[in-house]
Amino acid sequence: MESKKVLSSLCYFSIFFAGFIFPLAVLLATGDEGTKQHAKKSLYSHLIPLITTPLIIFAVFYDFTSQPDGIPIFTIISIIALILVWLIVIIWNIVKGIKVLTAK
Repeated sequence: MESKKVLSSLCYFSIFFAGFIFPLAVLLATGDEGTKQHAKKSLYSHLIPLITTPLIIFAVFYDFTSQPDGIPIFTIISIIALILVWLIVIIWNIVKGIKVLTAK
């Protein structure tokens, strides 16, 4: 198996063991354009769930300051959205990693 394929697929699979650090290191260290493209795509996909984190912080602050006795609906919706985003990103990374490994 080619090392470029393995390195590219590891960029996607690193969501399980190294987060965005591994794709960033590959992006900076490799000279192969194909591997750089895969590293860049996987880096972006690893950073997508971080976009929803400020939403949860805002939701918790809003729910517990405006309605301290009520049900924190905004917080619950934000947590569900974060879980869905994580599931989509994980599935997408698995699919892309397998596609890279099985490509000819």
